[in-house]
Order: sequence, then C-alpha cells, then structure tokens
Amino acid sequence: MSDVVVADEVSPRDVRETQELIDAAARVDGQPAVSEQGRLQLRGGRRTGVRHLLVHSGDQLVGYAQLEDTDPVEAPAGELVVHPEHRGRGHGRRLGLALLDASGKRLRLWAHGGHPAARHLAQQLGLTLFRELRQLRRPLAGLELAEPTPPDGVRVRTFRPGEDDAQWLELNAAAFAHHPEQGGLTQRDLDDRKGEPWFDPSGFFLAVRGERLVGFHWTKVHSAEQLGEVYVLGVAPDEQGSGLGRALTALGLRHLARDRGLPTAMLYVDADNVAAVTVYERLGFRTHETDLMYRTET
Repeated sequence: MSDVVVADEVSPRDVRETQELIDAAARVDGQPAVSEQGRLQLRGGRRTGVRHLLVHSGDQLVGYAQLEDTDPVEAPAGELVVHPEHRGRGHGRRLGLALLDASGKRLRLWAHGGHPAARHLAQQLGLTLFRELRQLRRPLAGLELAEPTPPDGVRVRTFRPGEDDAQWLELNAAAFAHHPEQGGLTQRDLDDRKGEPWFDPSGFFLAVRGERLVGFHWTKVHSAEQLGEVYVLGVAPDEQGSGLGRALTALGLRHLARDRGLPTAMLYVDADNVAAVTVYERLGFRTHETDLMYRTET
C-alpha cells in the first residue's frame, strides 16, 4: 500500500488526476468533497500555508487531501476525498491521520454533505463537531420582491475588474472580519475567481456612497445545474442596520430570476447565524443540504 505523499505543489498530471477524482466522487456523493477554494488552490500553483496529500494504488490516484494553514488564530483546515471505487480500504483514515500529523494535531476537518462515512471518520480521528454550514435554496419562479431601494445617498453599480479590486478587498475584509475564510481573501484569490468561466461582473453589484464602497452582492451562476447563487453579500460595518443588505439581496435575486432566467437560487449560511437564517427563511429559502466541520479538542 502506498504511503501518503505530502507536497507543497502538485504536478500538472496530479492536478488533472485529482480533479477527475473529485468529479468522480461528486457524481456519487451529490456534491464535491473539496470546496471551490480548495479546487482553486489545487491548480493555482504553490501557495503559502497550503499542502497537498496524495495516496496512490499502483499508478492510480485513489485519495487526496488538502491542508490550509493560513488563519493566524484558528487551527489548520482540511478536506479529503477518496475515489468511490477505492472506499472501505482505509485510505480515508490514512489521509485523516496524515492531516492530523501535518497539522500538529490541531485540525479542523470539513465533511461536505455530512455523509455517514464522513461522520464515522471524524469519530475515528477523535474530532468533535463544532460548525454547521447550511445550503439553502428557494424557487425563483413567481418571485415577488419590492423594488430594491438603497438608503439615501447610496447608489448601486456593477463591479469594474481592475479598478474596484483593492477597494472591494478592503470592504470584504471589514464586512467579514469575524469570518476569516471570507474576510481573508487576497488579490490572488480574487484574480482566481475572475479567471473562472462563471465570473460575470454584470452580476456583481456594488453599493457606493460618494466614492466609497459600502456594500456588495456578488451573484454566481452554476450553468450546468441552472442554479443562481447569492455568492457573497457584505455590508460595511457602519452601514449595517440601514436596510442596505436587504436591498442588495433583493437586487441580486431579481437579477438571477429576471435577467438570467434561473429557476432556483441557493446560498450558504452558518446555522448559528440565527438572524441571517431568519431573514433568508422569510424570503422563502429552505435547507437543502448541510456541510459539517469537525475539530480536535482545544
């Protein structure tokens, strides 16, 4: 049985085979076991704080894990996936133990979809559940929302790639200071997303007061699934409670429904963010699936 290989960067061949493995597993599991950020980091070359773990059986790649150690406070975060045809042979446990070792026994581990096998692995590794991320969905057919009205003095326009990058990153960091995964996005992370086939600045709405960005609603279209996503919605701390977030939400949903003609909208929200969950449920969103994060005892 092959050892787990740990690398700071993967070869083009391994990138291709890992993407194929992730896709094969997603067809069985219903969603990718590696997040969008993880997939971008897989093929984006060497990145500080990111390591890749690979398991082969003969010449075939049968398991992959990624460890990201970029948060100055939280433990390193990991994700792992095993090829559906090679499950039940201990590869997942070996990858999990390797992640624990590489993280110095300080690990947060995602289980996208919260499948029983993932929960069982977390238990084997001695990890405890501490975060629940919900994917909510609602039909867009017959969507009835009042005309979005931003607060006085605020106008809305679309994102201008290159011109708005620095100010948007600053606003994003302020709006998500409590959320290091989102708030820690860098220019490289933004460039990665701007280079994706789905990127469309006409669905990236910015709220501007004077010359200052004070809010945004970045929508995303999953063309194959015919899904529109509330990808990221943020408001400057000093504008929160003004109704700007509600106006931006309505603007983005109307864009997905009317301009893009999509039948369904989706978004992600932490289960313990009761205020946000309540707002979205009032808009007709309901839980579709749940991602779970486990961690070592602290």
